[in-house]
Amino acid sequence: MKLPRLNRPELQVMEALWTRGTLSIREIQETFPEAKRPPYTSVQSLVNRLEAKKAVRRTRKIGNAHIFEAVLSRNVVQRRLIDDFLSLFGGQMQPIMTHLIDAGRFTLEDVQAAERELRRLAKQERSS
Repeated sequence: MKLPRLNRPELQVMEALWTRGTLSIREIQETFPEAKRPPYTSVQSLVNRLEAKKAVRRTRKIGNAHIFEAVLSRNVVQRRLIDDFLSLFGGQMQPIMTHLIDAGRFTLEDVQAAERELRRLAKQERSS
């Protein structure tokens, strides 16, 4: 299955569903900051687009309100975003890593976690 591309407002809807579980459109709308809260109909359009992209689904109906849940996991969507971002750099990690280190956003703990993950993958590969 090809993963859909999600824009920033769609990701905000997904974040609400990942964080809070199943929600109605009104409940999703209320997760947006009050100062920048979109109208109900805009959130409804976002949810409808996400449903068409098969990123969310209706789970049930309570009165007139449809209740939605995320179909795609946060991990799957994050991986898609990272892959798309890497493609902007021709798949090369070095410029990104250099920037993250220079900006102080990649710490020694991050390096250690990456080393652990690489060791785990190498061990898994050897046992296959």
